[in-house]
Amino acid sequence: MPATASERARRLPRRRRFPGPRQLLIPARLFRRVRWTARLRLTLLYGALFLVSGAALLTITYFLVVNGSRPRVFVIGHGVEGMPAPGGETARHSMREQANRQREATLHQLLVQSGVALALMSAVSVALGWLTAGRVLRPVRTMTDKARRISERNLHERLAVTGPADELKDLGDTFDSLLARLDSAFDAQKRFVANASHELRTPLTLQRALIEVALSNPSADARSLRAVCERVLAAGEQQERLIEALLTLARSQRGLERRRPTDLAPVVADALRAAPPGGARIERSLAPAWTSGDPRLVERMVTNLVDNALRHNNGGDAGAWVRVRTGTERGRPVLRVVNSGPVIPADRVETLLQPFQRHESRAGGPDGLGLGLSIVDAITTAHGAELTAAPGPEGGLDITVAFQALPRTPAATPARAPSRSARRRPPAP
Repeated sequence: MPATASERARRLPRRRRFPGPRQLLIPARLFRRVRWTARLRLTLLYGALFLVSGAALLTITYFLVVNGSRPRVFVIGHGVEGMPAPGGETARHSMREQANRQREATLHQLLVQSGVALALMSAVSVALGWLTAGRVLRPVRTMTDKARRISERNLHERLAVTGPADELKDLGDTFDSLLARLDSAFDAQKRFVANASHELRTPLTLQRALIEVALSNPSADARSLRAVCERVLAAGEQQERLIEALLTLARSQRGLERRRPTDLAPVVADALRAAPPGGARIERSLAPAWTSGDPRLVERMVTNLVDNALRHNNGGDAGAWVRVRTGTERGRPVLRVVNSGPVIPADRVETLLQPFQRHESRAGGPDGLGLGLSIVDAITTAHGAELTAAPGPEGGLDITVAFQALPRTPAATPARAPSRSARRRPPAP
Protein backbone atom coordinates (compact mmCIF):
# COMPACT_ATOMS: atom_id res chain seq x y z
CA MET A 1 0.00 0.00 0.00
CA PRO A 2 1.55 3.30 -1.01
CA ALA A 3 2.51 5.67 1.79
CA THR A 4 0.56 8.83 2.23
CA ALA A 5 2.00 12.32 1.99
CA SER A 6 2.01 12.75 5.77
CA GLU A 7 3.95 9.53 6.27
CA ARG A 8 6.49 10.55 3.65
CA ALA A 9 6.90 13.90 5.41
CA ARG A 10 7.53 12.20 8.72
CA ARG A 11 10.14 9.94 7.14
CA LEU A 12 12.10 12.86 5.67
CA PRO A 13 14.91 14.16 7.88
CA ARG A 14 14.02 17.35 9.74
CA ARG A 15 15.82 20.46 8.72
CA ARG A 16 17.80 22.23 11.39
CA ARG A 17 16.29 25.58 12.32
CA PHE A 18 18.63 28.47 12.89
CA PRO A 19 17.70 31.08 15.53
CA GLY A 20 15.94 34.06 14.06
CA PRO A 21 16.36 37.70 15.03
CA ARG A 22 13.73 37.42 17.78
CA GLN A 23 15.62 34.54 19.44
CA LEU A 24 18.88 36.45 19.15
CA LEU A 25 17.35 39.50 20.84
CA ILE A 26 16.25 37.57 23.92
CA PRO A 27 19.65 37.77 25.72
CA ALA A 28 19.85 41.49 24.94
CA ARG A 29 16.37 42.01 26.37
CA LEU A 30 17.24 40.05 29.47
CA PHE A 31 20.41 42.11 29.78
CA ARG A 32 18.41 45.32 29.59
CA ARG A 33 15.92 44.04 32.16
CA VAL A 34 18.66 43.56 34.74
CA ARG A 35 18.40 46.29 37.38
CA TRP A 36 21.86 47.80 37.47
CA THR A 37 21.83 48.89 41.07
CA ALA A 38 24.74 50.63 42.73
CA ARG A 39 25.44 47.47 44.70
CA LEU A 40 25.66 45.37 41.53
CA ARG A 41 27.88 47.91 39.80
CA LEU A 42 30.21 48.12 42.80
CA THR A 43 30.38 44.33 43.00
CA LEU A 44 31.27 44.02 39.33
CA LEU A 45 33.81 46.79 39.73
CA TYR A 46 35.46 45.06 42.69
CA GLY A 47 35.51 41.73 40.84
CA ALA A 48 36.88 43.27 37.65
CA LEU A 49 39.64 45.11 39.53
CA PHE A 50 40.64 41.93 41.37
CA LEU A 51 40.58 39.91 38.16
CA VAL A 52 42.71 42.44 36.27
CA SER A 53 45.21 42.87 39.10
CA GLY A 54 45.40 39.09 39.69
CA ALA A 55 45.93 38.41 36.00
CA ALA A 56 48.65 41.04 35.87
CA LEU A 57 50.34 39.54 38.95
CA LEU A 58 50.22 36.02 37.51
CA THR A 59 51.53 37.22 34.14
CA ILE A 60 54.49 38.96 35.75
CA THR A 61 55.21 35.93 37.93
CA TYR A 62 55.02 33.58 34.93
CA PHE A 63 57.45 35.65 32.85
CA LEU A 64 59.85 35.91 35.77
CA VAL A 65 59.79 32.13 36.19
CA VAL A 66 60.25 31.58 32.44
CA ASN A 67 63.22 33.90 32.19
CA GLY A 68 64.85 32.85 35.44
CA SER A 69 64.63 29.06 35.30
CA ARG A 70 66.77 28.02 32.32
CA PRO A 71 68.02 24.43 32.69
CA ARG A 72 71.74 23.70 32.93
CA VAL A 73 73.13 20.21 32.15
CA PHE A 74 76.46 18.89 33.50
CA VAL A 75 77.86 15.48 32.34
CA ILE A 76 80.57 13.94 34.55
CA GLY A 77 82.42 10.90 33.17
CA HIS A 78 85.87 9.10 33.24
CA GLY A 79 87.89 8.84 30.04
CA VAL A 80 91.48 8.62 28.84
CA GLU A 81 93.64 11.52 29.66
CA GLY A 82 93.31 14.10 26.93
CA MET A 83 90.21 12.38 25.41
CA PRO A 84 86.47 13.20 26.08
CA ALA A 85 84.31 10.73 27.93
CA PRO A 86 82.51 8.32 25.60
CA GLY A 87 78.93 9.35 24.79
CA GLY A 88 79.33 12.72 26.48
CA GLU A 89 77.75 14.89 23.79
CA THR A 90 74.86 12.47 23.22
CA ALA A 91 74.12 12.21 26.94
CA ARG A 92 74.27 15.97 27.33
CA HIS A 93 71.81 16.51 24.44
CA SER A 94 69.41 13.88 25.77
CA MET A 95 69.46 15.29 29.25
CA ARG A 96 68.93 18.82 27.92
CA GLU A 97 65.83 17.74 26.00
CA GLN A 98 64.49 15.94 29.05
CA ALA A 99 65.09 19.02 31.20
CA ASN A 100 63.29 21.24 28.67
CA ARG A 101 60.32 18.90 28.59
CA GLN A 102 60.19 18.86 32.37
CA ARG A 103 60.46 22.65 32.45
CA GLU A 104 57.62 23.06 29.95
CA ALA A 105 55.46 20.64 31.91
CA THR A 106 56.20 22.53 35.11
CA LEU A 107 55.38 25.91 33.50
CA HIS A 108 52.18 24.49 32.01
CA GLN A 109 51.18 23.14 35.40
CA LEU A 110 52.00 26.47 37.00
CA LEU A 111 49.89 28.30 34.41
CA VAL A 112 46.91 25.96 34.79
CA GLN A 113 46.96 25.98 38.58
CA SER A 114 47.39 29.76 38.63
CA GLY A 115 44.40 30.17 36.30
CA VAL A 116 42.27 27.90 38.47
CA ALA A 117 43.34 29.79 41.60
CA LEU A 118 42.62 33.12 39.89
CA ALA A 119 39.13 32.00 38.85
CA LEU A 120 38.39 30.71 42.34
CA MET A 121 39.62 33.88 44.04
CA SER A 122 37.74 36.01 41.51
CA ALA A 123 34.52 34.27 42.51
CA VAL A 124 35.39 34.78 46.17
CA SER A 125 36.17 38.45 45.52
CA VAL A 126 32.80 38.92 43.77
CA ALA A 127 31.00 37.40 46.76
CA LEU A 128 32.99 39.51 49.21
CA GLY A 129 32.43 42.59 47.03
CA TRP A 130 28.68 41.94 47.09
CA LEU A 131 28.69 41.76 50.89
CA THR A 132 30.98 44.79 51.24
CA ALA A 133 28.91 46.90 48.82
CA GLY A 134 25.73 45.97 50.70
CA ARG A 135 27.27 46.98 54.01
CA VAL A 136 28.56 50.27 52.61
CA LEU A 137 25.22 51.10 50.96
CA ARG A 138 23.13 50.12 53.97
CA PRO A 139 22.76 53.77 55.16
CA VAL A 140 21.59 54.71 51.67
CA ARG A 141 18.82 52.10 51.82
CA THR A 142 17.86 53.33 55.26
CA MET A 143 17.69 56.94 54.04
CA THR A 144 15.66 55.85 51.01
CA ASP A 145 13.09 54.02 53.13
CA LYS A 146 12.71 56.96 55.51
CA ALA A 147 12.52 59.50 52.67
CA ARG A 148 9.72 57.51 51.00
CA ARG A 149 7.65 57.70 54.18
CA ILE A 150 8.02 61.48 54.47
CA SER A 151 5.24 63.58 52.92
CA GLU A 152 3.71 66.99 53.44
CA ARG A 153 1.92 65.62 56.52
CA ASN A 154 5.08 64.57 58.40
CA LEU A 155 7.76 67.00 57.29
CA HIS A 156 8.84 67.24 60.90
CA GLU A 157 10.47 63.79 60.67
CA ARG A 158 14.18 63.55 59.90
CA LEU A 159 16.53 60.90 58.54
CA ALA A 160 18.84 61.19 61.58
CA VAL A 161 21.70 59.26 59.99
CA THR A 162 24.15 57.86 62.53
CA GLY A 163 27.67 56.64 62.04
CA PRO A 164 31.05 58.14 61.24
CA ALA A 165 31.32 61.63 59.77
CA ASP A 166 31.68 60.52 56.16
CA GLU A 167 30.05 61.48 52.85
CA LEU A 168 26.88 59.49 53.54
CA LYS A 169 26.31 61.22 56.88
CA ASP A 170 26.88 64.59 55.19
CA LEU A 171 24.25 63.61 52.62
CA GLY A 172 21.78 62.69 55.37
CA ASP A 173 22.43 65.91 57.29
CA THR A 174 21.99 67.95 54.10
CA PHE A 175 18.69 66.22 53.41
CA ASP A 176 17.56 66.91 56.98
CA SER A 177 18.38 70.59 56.49
CA LEU A 178 16.32 70.57 53.30
CA LEU A 179 13.40 69.00 55.16
CA ALA A 180 13.68 71.65 57.87
CA ARG A 181 13.52 74.43 55.27
CA LEU A 182 10.56 72.78 53.56
CA ASP A 183 8.80 72.39 56.89
CA SER A 184 9.32 76.07 57.66
CA ALA A 185 8.14 77.05 54.16
CA PHE A 186 4.98 74.93 54.48
CA ASP A 187 4.20 76.39 57.90
CA ALA A 188 4.75 79.91 56.60
CA GLN A 189 2.47 79.21 53.63
CA LYS A 190 -0.27 77.86 55.90
CA ARG A 191 0.00 80.90 58.16
CA PHE A 192 -0.04 83.19 55.14
CA VAL A 193 -3.19 81.58 53.73
CA ALA A 194 -4.93 81.74 57.10
CA ASN A 195 -3.95 85.37 57.70
CA ALA A 196 -4.83 86.40 54.15
CA SER A 197 -8.24 84.74 54.47
CA HIS A 198 -8.84 86.54 57.76
CA GLU A 199 -7.73 89.92 56.38
CA LEU A 200 -9.90 89.51 53.27
CA ARG A 201 -12.89 88.38 55.29
CA THR A 202 -12.83 91.30 57.71
CA PRO A 203 -13.80 94.04 55.17
CA LEU A 204 -16.45 91.79 53.65
CA THR A 205 -17.96 91.11 57.06
CA LEU A 206 -17.95 94.84 57.83
CA GLN A 207 -19.61 95.70 54.54
CA ARG A 208 -22.30 93.08 55.03
CA ALA A 209 -22.99 94.24 58.59
CA LEU A 210 -23.32 97.88 57.49
CA ILE A 211 -25.69 96.99 54.67
CA GLU A 212 -27.84 94.72 56.88
CA VAL A 213 -28.13 97.39 59.58
CA ALA A 214 -29.12 99.99 57.00
CA LEU A 215 -31.75 97.69 55.43
CA SER A 216 -33.19 96.71 58.80
CA ASN A 217 -33.82 100.36 59.72
CA PRO A 218 -37.22 101.32 58.25
CA SER A 219 -36.75 104.98 59.14
CA ALA A 220 -33.43 105.35 57.33
CA ASP A 221 -33.20 108.54 55.29
CA ALA A 222 -30.90 109.53 52.46
CA ARG A 223 -28.33 111.05 54.81
CA SER A 224 -27.90 107.88 56.88
CA LEU A 225 -27.81 105.72 53.76
CA ARG A 226 -25.16 108.01 52.31
CA ALA A 227 -23.06 107.59 55.46
CA VAL A 228 -23.43 103.82 55.21
CA CYS A 229 -22.37 103.89 51.55
CA GLU A 230 -19.31 105.97 52.45
CA ARG A 231 -18.28 103.45 55.12
CA VAL A 232 -18.83 100.56 52.70
CA LEU A 233 -16.73 102.39 50.13
CA ALA A 234 -13.95 102.88 52.68
CA ALA A 235 -14.02 99.18 53.54
CA GLY A 236 -13.82 98.38 49.81
CA GLU A 237 -10.83 100.67 49.41
CA GLN A 238 -9.08 98.88 52.27
CA GLN A 239 -9.80 95.58 50.55
CA GLU A 240 -8.39 96.93 47.28
CA ARG A 241 -5.20 98.00 49.05
CA LEU A 242 -4.88 94.56 50.59
CA ILE A 243 -5.34 92.80 47.23
CA GLU A 244 -2.86 95.15 45.58
CA ALA A 245 -0.34 94.48 48.33
CA LEU A 246 -0.81 90.71 47.93
CA LEU A 247 -0.29 90.99 44.17
CA THR A 248 2.85 93.04 44.72
CA LEU A 249 4.13 90.46 47.19
CA ALA A 250 3.47 87.62 44.73
CA ARG A 251 5.12 89.54 41.89
CA SER A 252 8.17 90.25 44.04
CA GLN A 253 8.56 86.61 45.07
CA ARG A 254 8.34 85.51 41.43
CA GLY A 255 11.58 87.28 40.58
CA LEU A 256 12.68 90.01 38.20
CA GLU A 257 11.68 90.06 34.55
CA ARG A 258 13.86 93.04 33.68
CA ARG A 259 16.76 95.00 35.12
CA ARG A 260 17.45 98.63 34.40
CA PRO A 261 19.86 101.15 35.93
CA THR A 262 18.17 103.01 38.78
CA ASP A 263 19.36 105.72 41.13
CA LEU A 264 17.95 105.35 44.65
CA ALA A 265 18.31 109.05 45.54
CA PRO A 266 15.53 110.49 43.32
CA VAL A 267 13.26 107.56 44.17
CA VAL A 268 13.63 108.32 47.89
CA ALA A 269 13.14 112.05 47.21
CA ASP A 270 9.83 111.33 45.47
CA ALA A 271 8.66 109.10 48.33
CA LEU A 272 9.51 111.77 50.93
CA ARG A 273 7.81 114.46 48.86
CA ALA A 274 4.62 112.39 48.74
CA ALA A 275 4.61 111.84 52.52
CA PRO A 276 1.74 113.52 54.40
CA PRO A 277 2.76 116.78 56.11
CA GLY A 278 2.55 117.40 59.82
CA GLY A 279 4.08 114.10 60.87
CA ALA A 280 7.49 113.21 62.16
CA ARG A 281 10.54 115.33 61.43
CA ILE A 282 12.35 113.97 58.38
CA GLU A 283 16.13 114.18 58.12
CA ARG A 284 17.53 113.25 54.73
CA SER A 285 20.98 112.71 53.24
CA LEU A 286 20.57 111.67 49.62
CA ALA A 287 23.70 110.86 47.65
CA PRO A 288 23.71 109.08 44.27
CA ALA A 289 23.36 105.31 44.66
CA TRP A 290 23.15 103.51 41.32
CA THR A 291 21.93 99.94 41.15
CA SER A 292 20.28 97.61 38.66
CA GLY A 293 16.75 96.30 39.10
CA ASP A 294 13.07 96.77 38.40
CA PRO A 295 12.33 100.49 38.82
CA ARG A 296 8.70 100.00 39.89
CA LEU A 297 9.55 97.40 42.50
CA VAL A 298 12.36 99.58 43.83
CA GLU A 299 9.94 102.49 44.10
CA ARG A 300 7.44 100.30 45.94
CA MET A 301 10.12 99.13 48.36
CA VAL A 302 11.21 102.70 49.14
CA THR A 303 7.60 103.83 49.57
CA ASN A 304 6.88 101.00 52.00
CA LEU A 305 9.98 101.74 54.06
CA VAL A 306 9.20 105.46 54.31
CA ASP A 307 5.50 104.81 55.00
CA ASN A 308 6.37 102.24 57.67
CA ALA A 309 8.79 104.64 59.36
CA LEU A 310 6.21 107.45 59.40
CA ARG A 311 3.21 105.37 60.46
CA HIS A 312 4.83 103.33 63.23
CA ASN A 313 6.43 106.25 65.04
CA ASN A 314 5.76 108.16 68.23
CA GLY A 315 2.40 109.35 66.98
CA GLY A 316 2.07 113.11 67.04
CA ASP A 317 4.92 113.71 69.50
CA ALA A 318 7.18 116.60 68.73
CA GLY A 319 10.22 114.38 69.19
CA ALA A 320 9.25 111.92 66.43
CA TRP A 321 11.83 111.75 63.66
CA VAL A 322 12.81 109.73 60.58
CA ARG A 323 16.31 109.63 59.08
CA VAL A 324 16.75 108.53 55.47
CA ARG A 325 20.12 108.16 53.78
CA THR A 326 21.30 106.91 50.39
CA GLY A 327 24.87 106.48 49.26
CA THR A 328 27.61 103.98 48.56
CA GLU A 329 29.33 101.82 51.16
CA ARG A 330 32.15 99.45 50.19
CA GLY A 331 31.24 99.81 46.55
CA ARG A 332 27.57 98.92 47.04
CA PRO A 333 24.56 101.26 46.85
CA VAL A 334 22.88 101.48 50.25
CA LEU A 335 19.51 102.74 51.48
CA ARG A 336 19.09 103.24 55.24
CA VAL A 337 15.89 104.23 57.03
CA VAL A 338 15.90 104.83 60.81
CA ASN A 339 12.90 106.03 62.81
CA SER A 340 11.96 106.70 66.39
CA GLY A 341 9.15 104.84 68.04
CA PRO A 342 8.36 102.20 70.65
CA VAL A 343 11.14 99.89 71.72
CA ILE A 344 11.03 96.60 69.79
CA PRO A 345 12.75 93.48 71.17
CA ALA A 346 15.51 92.11 69.00
CA ASP A 347 13.85 88.70 68.72
CA ARG A 348 10.73 90.30 67.24
CA VAL A 349 12.44 92.05 64.37
CA GLU A 350 12.66 89.00 62.10
CA THR A 351 9.00 88.22 62.79
CA LEU A 352 7.97 91.66 61.53
CA LEU A 353 9.36 90.76 58.09
CA GLN A 354 6.76 88.01 57.70
CA PRO A 355 3.34 88.71 56.15
CA PHE A 356 0.52 89.94 58.41
CA GLN A 357 2.82 90.37 61.41
CA ARG A 358 2.41 93.48 63.56
CA HIS A 359 4.06 94.50 66.79
CA GLU A 360 1.39 94.97 69.45
CA SER A 361 3.05 98.02 71.00
CA ARG A 362 3.69 99.87 67.76
CA ALA A 363 1.68 103.02 67.28
CA GLY A 364 -0.10 103.79 64.04
CA GLY A 365 -3.44 103.98 62.35
CA PRO A 366 -5.79 101.06 61.90
CA ASP A 367 -5.17 101.05 58.12
CA GLY A 368 -1.94 99.09 58.43
CA LEU A 369 -2.09 95.78 56.58
CA GLY A 370 0.97 94.06 58.01
CA LEU A 371 2.43 93.50 54.53
CA GLY A 372 4.76 96.48 54.16
CA LEU A 373 7.98 94.96 55.50
CA SER A 374 7.23 91.55 53.99
CA ILE A 375 6.97 93.19 50.56
CA VAL A 376 10.26 94.98 51.25
CA ASP A 377 11.88 91.67 52.15
CA ALA A 378 10.53 89.99 48.98
CA ILE A 379 11.71 92.82 46.72
CA THR A 380 15.11 92.80 48.39
CA THR A 381 15.46 89.06 47.83
CA ALA A 382 14.39 89.39 44.19
CA HIS A 383 17.13 91.97 43.59
CA GLY A 384 19.80 89.91 45.33
CA ALA A 385 20.25 92.63 47.95
CA GLU A 386 20.92 92.27 51.67
CA LEU A 387 18.31 93.45 54.16
CA THR A 388 19.47 94.21 57.70
CA ALA A 389 16.86 95.09 60.32
CA ALA A 390 17.62 95.87 63.94
CA PRO A 391 16.01 97.78 66.80
CA GLY A 392 16.71 101.48 66.62
CA PRO A 393 18.99 103.22 69.14
CA GLU A 394 16.02 105.20 70.51
CA GLY A 395 13.26 102.76 69.71
CA GLY A 396 11.72 102.04 66.33
CA LEU A 397 13.63 100.23 63.60
CA ASP A 398 16.95 100.63 61.84
CA ILE A 399 16.64 99.09 58.34
CA THR A 400 19.49 98.97 55.82
CA VAL A 401 19.22 97.61 52.27
CA ALA A 402 22.52 97.01 50.44
CA PHE A 403 21.98 96.47 46.70
CA GLN A 404 24.27 94.90 44.15
CA ALA A 405 26.67 97.33 42.54
CA LEU A 406 25.90 98.43 39.02
CA PRO A 407 28.06 96.41 36.59
CA ARG A 408 28.90 99.49 34.54
CA THR A 409 28.06 103.16 34.73
CA PRO A 410 25.02 103.93 32.55
CA ALA A 411 25.56 106.54 29.89
CA ALA A 412 21.96 107.58 29.51
CA THR A 413 19.09 108.63 31.71
CA PRO A 414 17.92 105.59 33.74
CA ALA A 415 14.48 104.20 33.15
CA ARG A 416 12.39 104.22 36.29
CA ALA A 417 8.80 104.60 37.35
CA PRO A 418 7.09 107.89 36.42
CA SER A 419 8.17 110.54 38.87
CA ARG A 420 7.54 114.20 39.48
CA SER A 421 11.18 114.90 40.16
CA ALA A 422 13.78 115.57 37.53
CA ARG A 423 15.84 112.67 36.30
CA ARG A 424 19.35 112.47 37.69
CA ARG A 425 22.06 111.21 35.39
CA PRO A 426 24.87 108.98 36.60
CA PRO A 427 28.35 110.37 36.95
CA ALA A 428 30.57 110.36 33.90
CA PRO A 429 32.94 107.41 33.62
